[in-house]
Amino acid sequence: VQLQASGGGLVQAGGSLRLSCAASGRAYRSYAVGWFRQAPGKEREFVAAISRLGATYYIDSVKGRFTISRDNAKNTVYLQMNSLKPEDTAVYYCAADRSIITSQLTRPYGYDYWGQGTLVTVSS
Repeated sequence: VQLQASGGGLVQAGGSLRLSCAASGRAYRSYAVGWFRQAPGKEREFVAAISRLGATYYIDSVKGRFTISRDNAKNTVYLQMNSLKPEDTAVYYCAADRSIITSQLTRPYGYDYWGQGTLVTVSS
């Protein structure tokens, strides 16, 4: 599967963005999808994930602000980001895997397929 991440941009603190992760192929519904981010000089960090069955997982710092969802008819997973903070600034990557287990959803190494990244910049 090939992933295309989009939706990043420059936004003021408190604003919102919606990231999209579009996939090729008809079996996207069979994949778990995760969003990760990497700020300059920092390691890649788990943000959110959605399982094949629609269960969702979030890092504590985004709970209540970010929502991950999927539209299988459109082969797309979304990350709605509200109340953005300057510390959310990073390149955001989506990743997908068909056989990942729940305990690995928050781990980058659990995913075989990655999108190219989209830059989110939150100004203070």
